[in-house]
Amino acid sequence: MPTTLGMDVEIVAAAQRWELWMDCLLRRAAQVGLEGEIPVAAVVLDGQGRAIGWGSNRRHRHQDPLGHAELVALAQAASLRQSWRFPDCTLLVTLEPCPMCAGALVQARMGQVVFGAPDPKRGALGGCLDLSRDPSAHHRMAVLGGVRQSQAKGQLEQWFRQRRAAALPPR
Repeated sequence: MPTTLGMDVEIVAAAQRWELWMDCLLRRAAQVGLEGEIPVAAVVLDGQGRAIGWGSNRRHRHQDPLGHAELVALAQAASLRQSWRFPDCTLLVTLEPCPMCAGALVQARMGQVVFGAPDPKRGALGGCLDLSRDPSAHHRMAVLGGVRQSQAKGQLEQWFRQRRAAALPPR
């Protein structure tokens, strides 16, 4: 059994890992924002911490209502693993998942979700509702929010500010 110090070291190491992945996702999201999409990016990590699915928003570019970063990453990971179940995996995303994405993560039996910016208006893992803890959910997953929160929130706010200033509707 690990000692308290050993558990503390593991927690710090995990937090540092999540921050490094979130930095990578924020760079990816910035590129997506330059392409006119809302700047959100996601990655699915397997149990060994390897990236098995990448996604970024592409609703406008592909005219796909399901083109959310989480769903794109999840579909790629499912194809690679040849499985729709992810109990040993972690999904990291720059913005708290919406109800559609959170529902898909519950359905996929995702082990853990880590997100950057909370979404009090549309977030479904603690923002306006919490599908990970809803009595109807047949699967419980660990959720950690707020990793690089100020950077993730700032990136989204800046993108929307620029869109409004240019009088362009969000895509």
